[in-house]
Amino acid sequence: MDVGFLVFGLAGLLTLVCFMPPLAGRVKLPYSVLLAIVGCLLGIVIHVHGWAPAWIGDFLDSLERFEISSETFLMVFLPVLLFETALSMNVRRLMDDIGPILMMAIVAVVVCTVVVGVTLDAISPYGLVVCLLLGAIVATTDPVAVVGIFREVGAPKRLTTLVEGESLFNDAASIALYSVLLAVLSGKGELSVSGIFNDFIVHFIGGGVAGFAMGRLACFLFAWLRGFPTAEITLTLTLAYLSFFISEHYLNVSGVVATVIAGLVVGSTGRTRMSPTTFEHLSSAWEQFGFWANSLIFLFAAMLIPKLMAAADWQELVLVGVVFVVTLVARAIVVFGLLPLLGLTRLGTKVSNPYKVVMLWGGLRGAVSLALALAVTEQTGVPEEARQFIAVATTGFVLMTLFVNGISLRPLIRMLGLNQLSPVERTIRNQVLAVALEDLQGKTEEVAKAEHIGNEVRDRIRAVFDASLASVHDGRVSQMTDEQRVAVGLAIVAQREEEMFFDILKAQIVDWRMAETLLARAERLEDAIRLGGVEGFERAIAADVRYSTGFRLALRLHYVFGFQGWLARELGQRFANLMSKRSVAQRLIGFAREQITPLLGEEATQRIVSLHQRRLDLIENAMQALNLQYPSYAQWLQESYLGRVARELERIRYRDMLEQFLISGEVYADLTEQLKSRWAHIDKHPPLDIEMSAAELIKRVPLFEGLSPDSLRAISKLLKPRLALPDQRVLTKGRHGEEMCFVASGAVAVHLPDNTMIELGSGEFFGELGLLGEEQLTPDVTSLGYSKLLMLSSRDFHALLARDENLRDRIQVVAKQRLRAIEVWKQFSQASAAAAATPAPVAGPSSAQAAEAAEAAGAGGPPEGEDLRAARELRGEPADGGEVPGADALGAGAPGAAAPSDPVLGTPEPASR
Repeated sequence: MDVGFLVFGLAGLLTLVCFMPPLAGRVKLPYSVLLAIVGCLLGIVIHVHGWAPAWIGDFLDSLERFEISSETFLMVFLPVLLFETALSMNVRRLMDDIGPILMMAIVAVVVCTVVVGVTLDAISPYGLVVCLLLGAIVATTDPVAVVGIFREVGAPKRLTTLVEGESLFNDAASIALYSVLLAVLSGKGELSVSGIFNDFIVHFIGGGVAGFAMGRLACFLFAWLRGFPTAEITLTLTLAYLSFFISEHYLNVSGVVATVIAGLVVGSTGRTRMSPTTFEHLSSAWEQFGFWANSLIFLFAAMLIPKLMAAADWQELVLVGVVFVVTLVARAIVVFGLLPLLGLTRLGTKVSNPYKVVMLWGGLRGAVSLALALAVTEQTGVPEEARQFIAVATTGFVLMTLFVNGISLRPLIRMLGLNQLSPVERTIRNQVLAVALEDLQGKTEEVAKAEHIGNEVRDRIRAVFDASLASVHDGRVSQMTDEQRVAVGLAIVAQREEEMFFDILKAQIVDWRMAETLLARAERLEDAIRLGGVEGFERAIAADVRYSTGFRLALRLHYVFGFQGWLARELGQRFANLMSKRSVAQRLIGFAREQITPLLGEEATQRIVSLHQRRLDLIENAMQALNLQYPSYAQWLQESYLGRVARELERIRYRDMLEQFLISGEVYADLTEQLKSRWAHIDKHPPLDIEMSAAELIKRVPLFEGLSPDSLRAISKLLKPRLALPDQRVLTKGRHGEEMCFVASGAVAVHLPDNTMIELGSGEFFGELGLLGEEQLTPDVTSLGYSKLLMLSSRDFHALLARDENLRDRIQVVAKQRLRAIEVWKQFSQASAAAAATPAPVAGPSSAQAAEAAEAAGAGGPPEGEDLRAARELRGEPADGGEVPGADALGAGAPGAAAPSDPVLGTPEPASR
């Protein structure tokens, strides 16, 4: 065929397509139905066009000579349709309903195949395999036909997600069954349940893995193409075709699933990897690609309908009606029978009855079913009668779903009220309308005065505003409960937060890795509010400041193997994330006060502000420990943040000057290059230094002062530096007797059995009593901040004491002092308990009685006054019997850290927190 006529035919079809959307709106028909009608008419006219002028005749001749095969449908159009639908889907919403979606995409296909196959086998002479093959072909639904109707009538987003998700994945299930059954019918395979099941599992899961890998690879390549929007968009187009073709022809897995998963990956993570302006253009570009592909595939498929239906007889038409009824029955079995059972498990979510009715009736079929039927007609190994029957039955069935279900679907949605706003949404809409109209009415009056418009005209315009305000007066927010208003306000603020994070990405204040994390956290917060309201928000903000799974894994590897690089990166990432969240949280509070108050009222806004203030406090507390431990890194983060803001403001200023023609394009380019050079230093991310050399850290421990250099080197080889997080357990009960710890920097809290607490600061140690075989007291120890510790195992501890007598004597002195204090504390506690149990009016023993008890025990050590002092301080009481200074009094663990007046626990210091 002449290339010129091929281009002429395609251009003519696209020109015809341009007028289809407005025409569909005028005649009140779904767009897909109108395309099917026009395609059928073209399929008839191209064979009888002798009456037409030369240019129309040439156009119709070019259409007649188009070689439209099943491979054209599957390889040219299907990848674009699948990728475009997947790209626009919200992955988080999809995962919320993944149970029902997979039920409809996989189980429904199998049920439809079996029910149609068994039923037609009982009433027709074509055989079970042919009937099953027909069932697999008609089991696939068309997303474009249904979703187009949903968007026209304003159907709920969740219903659209359910139907779109089903349509995306059921193509894979249907094509997998189709391939196996076609091989059996052609004599190249055997029909077995296990064979079909295994083939489907391999194709489905393998396609998912392949699509995920190629999607992630494309996201990685976006970083190389950043700044070249045309190249980035082109890469997404090639990804759609390559993921489909490579999976089908080289990996022998499902190309449909691979393309869908690749589209979902790019849609969910691509906007953080691409340049910000590119992602804004990407959606519109793919909407255009999808419009072309959908329109052409429907026209080409419909043009084949007259040819496929030409040899149909009345028996085959009767069977078409039977197929239509049976597929509805099979779909009803899944929608009303299996979905409720799935809803009883953790995998399923509740689906309301109106949704089920629309899902049942909305299973429209389209171009994919026609393409599979056309592929059967091209198989010479299939009997002629079977090919004819499958072509006629599929074509007739597709037409019935389009003209019966498609035309009646819009009235059905309206009848069920699914196109209506919920009561809360209607109330919010009325409140928004009232606030906007009141503001606009005032501004309109100002314009009228400035333009000297007559009073009669102004009165007419004022009447329009007054009538609109009166119509929404009865639906104000005052009718909503306080919880509803707060939940709605939190949802609005959460959506604003997500956009703020995206604005931060566009301004290049954070890199794509951090933006990806921040956007994911914002989406999780929005989901928590949607599902749990205020309680969900409170749970989400608590979880937001917790350590990530990657951080915990890095910390675990650090503790087990001593790896520090990954942990340092995770700490730096956490630091920067907390700073970005704090900045956004502060702005969200201002946003709520300015924008939410007119909508929801002062009371609801104050509660929303207080909830976000609590969130801000949690973020501040999480940052405080990092700021104190790493002040230099905190200063660099602030400098980087402010520098990035300044860079973006400068870029905006130059762009505004260019748009106002104050500078030329050449000057703008030169200014931009200078801007990049001027602020290049803020992109050089310094590592967060948590390097903890044992040789350096042991110099901070007074216990090791005065030791010889050889002893210090030997000790540094035995000690393992570790980083402890705030509130992390350092030495729990189960680990006593296995290791001891030296506090090189920071502080730890020793939790005593009587619920009191003692702080040990830099230079002190703990856990030595267990290593010496004394396990009378095994308290829990937790870190009060980001503490740097030196860990010594039991084996190395005994080896160290055997090697260095001086060090052994020092540790034993402290151990004896602590043992003496523990003994006195126990005697004092027992005496206090005994005194409390007696009916005497005194509350407990005197200090002299406690001292006498200690002396009666025959224990040596400090004088009885200091024994009592030690016992009191172990309990968190003041040594002089006065006011309790608090459980955070710092006890010394080494002689060099203790004050002369207290050789056991040292001089108390104020609590660090």
